[in-house]
Amino acid sequence: MAQPKQERAEQTRRALLTAAAEVFDEFGYAGASITRILKRAGVTAGALYFHFGSKEDLAKAVMNSQPETLVPLLAAGGLQRLIDLTLVWSWQLQRDPLLRAGVRLTNEQASINGTLNADPYENFRGIMVGCLHEALESGELQPGVDPVVVAEFVVAACTGMQMYSNVVSGRSDLPERTQQMWNLILPGLAVPSVITRAETSPARGSALMP
Repeated sequence: MAQPKQERAEQTRRALLTAAAEVFDEFGYAGASITRILKRAGVTAGALYFHFGSKEDLAKAVMNSQPETLVPLLAAGGLQRLIDLTLVWSWQLQRDPLLRAGVRLTNEQASINGTLNADPYENFRGIMVGCLHEALESGELQPGVDPVVVAEFVVAACTGMQMYSNVVSGRSDLPERTQQMWNLILPGLAVPSVITRAETSPARGSALMP
């Protein structure tokens, strides 16, 4: 039976995203040529421009795909879901080219078109705010804790933490640094009973990986 046209188109788009992510991760935006991406993906230029229109559009798609690699792996709710998001992120960033490329491109935005796009950060911020609102409604947070402020802090902390970890260890110590972050901020964020049961170990993040 012939493969449905829509399914083939989605496979082509996914192949382009994966190939582009690998090339962007290796060479950065400036060093990633369309020719190199097409060769890696095994598709024609026509296919690329049908799906993305330009190299810049492809880079934006890679940047905005970051949460898609993480959220499907999360099952817990509330504050533990937020913790799990960062734990899985700390492991995935070591092995997933799509996530690594998204992070690299987000940091290289000035070389893409001279403007800055906050969408990748805002996407994670929105997911985290949702987790924290659920935690607030479940009585997991201390009085006065603002989910938006906490989410923005965690996004900023993770951004700086992964950059530092990349320099000092190639991100190999990122899961441990993520645990340290939570050990520092949980006492000012969660009620005692939640602190007691919250799981922040790197082993939990590793266990959630596919």
